[in-house]
Amino acid sequence: MYEPVIGLEIHVELKTKSGMFCGCPADHFAKVPNTGTCPVCLGLPGATPVPNKKAVEWTIMLGLALGSTIAEFSKFDRKHYFYPDLPKGYQISQYDQPLCRGGKIETSFGPVRIHRVHLEEDTGKLQHATVNGEKVTLVDFNRSGVPLVEIVTEADIHSAEAAKEFLKKLHQIVRYLGISDADMEKGSMRLEPNISLRKVGETGLPAYKVEVKNINSFRFAERAIKYEIERHARILDTGVNPAQETRGWDEAKNATVSQRTKEEAADYRYFPEPDIPPMRFTKQYIAAIGSTLPELPDVKRMRFEKTYGLHTADAAQLTDTRALADYYEEAVKVAGTMFTPKDVANWIINKKPDIDTVLPAALIASLKDAKATVAVSADDLSGIISTVLAENAKAVADYKAGKQQSAMFLMGLVRRKLPKADTKVILDALKKELDNT
Repeated sequence: MYEPVIGLEIHVELKTKSGMFCGCPADHFAKVPNTGTCPVCLGLPGATPVPNKKAVEWTIMLGLALGSTIAEFSKFDRKHYFYPDLPKGYQISQYDQPLCRGGKIETSFGPVRIHRVHLEEDTGKLQHATVNGEKVTLVDFNRSGVPLVEIVTEADIHSAEAAKEFLKKLHQIVRYLGISDADMEKGSMRLEPNISLRKVGETGLPAYKVEVKNINSFRFAERAIKYEIERHARILDTGVNPAQETRGWDEAKNATVSQRTKEEAADYRYFPEPDIPPMRFTKQYIAAIGSTLPELPDVKRMRFEKTYGLHTADAAQLTDTRALADYYEEAVKVAGTMFTPKDVANWIINKKPDIDTVLPAALIASLKDAKATVAVSADDLSGIISTVLAENAKAVADYKAGKQQSAMFLMGLVRRKLPKADTKVILDALKKELDNT
């Protein structure tokens, strides 16, 4: 029997206005290829990179949200490799002095520790196309140089389900902070699991690992991990270790495919970026960034449970996004003493209003209208109840035999005829009629 040992690398594009080291627009999605470039992000001779201050601050903010230790000294490094989407022949990244170390995210499977959080520039994007009947690969450099934060976990994850939960929680935190849209369909959050297996009972790290690159959905990440676990088990059963390699997820085949042998750190020939001085941060500067942190999802969910008396599932649904949580709290304020926080929560969860177009005041107005009762005369109510009882003799007999739920069934039938009548008035009259039948 084997136990999966999984670590995750997650790349998140920051939604700054400009690039990581230049003034090109960071919003590259669906733009005309190669129209948002400059000598810096194209790596032309003599171009000098200048770090984006906002990207640095947002990376520190993310580290603080994850409980990381923020470095008071950090620097950028050159990571060398040769690939068509890397115009300079190296990527400006961070090696031995990342901005953030440590931290964790709590999941239902246990805590997942953060190894490091560092900042780098994104690469260009390859586009496979057919030109004049010939299959070619084109390169769009608009994405080259966009600020990219990388979150690396420890190998604390032992199932595909646990990996999926962690990724969803991280995605939620990133969006709460407002530092990225984390839209995986657009590639602004990319998931890369590192997977290996060890025998149950062993505690050390396995002698190999396989990385699956650039997955763009939680569902595909879960599938890729499950596929790799089964593939590794088959290979290990033959007495050999799976090859240490980088693989890709093929959605059409529902399988991973080999891409290349996995590189080690030495293969990248890291050295300090000579054009960017090291960065130093004071405790006061880091604390000032920390003071801008919003209330984070888990804390907000627990507060909703305690303050508003909500069930965990309802509180989790209402805190799914920061915008929805703010909308709910505003609606509770508008409701005042008219409705309980639970009433407001149920109305939002069941009706699913468009919070971008339906104001909280309009939501409460619709709730008030739905809850409004219309007076009905005793004679009219008695007549309707008599008709319902006559048409449902079995339910009446069941009630007489002690089945109290039959009364609720009959009340539902009366309410269909009198949807705006007061529920308590209907129930009292119905029970009186039943007892006298």
